[in-house]
Amino acid sequence: MLNEKQRIAKIIARSGICSRRDAEKLILERRVKLNNEIITTPAIQVTDNDIIEVDNIKIPKIKKTKAWICHKPAGYITTSHDPQNRKTIFELCPKDFPRVVTIGRLDINTEGLIIFTNDGELARLLELPKTGLLRIYKVRVFRRINDNDLKRIRSCPTVDGVKYNIESVDIVSQTSSNTWLKIAIKEGKNREIRNILSYFNIKINRLIRLSYGPFQLGNINKGEIVEIPNHILNKQILLIKKHSTKI
Repeated sequence: MLNEKQRIAKIIARSGICSRRDAEKLILERRVKLNNEIITTPAIQVTDNDIIEVDNIKIPKIKKTKAWICHKPAGYITTSHDPQNRKTIFELCPKDFPRVVTIGRLDINTEGLIIFTNDGELARLLELPKTGLLRIYKVRVFRRINDNDLKRIRSCPTVDGVKYNIESVDIVSQTSSNTWLKIAIKEGKNREIRNILSYFNIKINRLIRLSYGPFQLGNINKGEIVEIPNHILNKQILLIKKHSTKI
């Protein structure tokens, strides 16, 4: 399992239970045992001889990293449990699907690419702002957009104390009453595109994520889940890690 000591939260994440951040929360909530003793700090190094339990259940052995692309339809939320009993994207998974976490969230009304993985550490890598992965969206708005509108959107406004950073925005097509925009962002702050356009009184009626870093939605149908071939996934992970070390 392990050739050297590694932080316990990282190992919990790599087992596919959750992300490293969530693993740290579990530890602080006293829900993790190491060798039958409750621990309260994530700053602990472990080896393959240690027994790790979450909620009194031994964590799974670390499996080969896998990832899948899901085409999330509108009307689904990006969580495993919802107190309001709304549909979740995990309901799209086949019954024999492995335990996975998501990479990148989308709000209930947003469609498009969501990545599933059985490796919480991979999820952390791809979500870190310093990794700098570009997210590209296609956005339909209820009006014609002119050059002044584009200039304002590109200005990267501060909305309710939050500074937003748009990498690019371009017009894809227009009719007399609607415009399709292509917008690229990197950090992926909560409801970032919706908040920016709302700030300029531009109403969105459709928002679709087309890509997340090197991973593309392509022609995947709504509600469909497609595994990323292992050789492609491994190649992209290496490239992403190499890029992130240069930032």
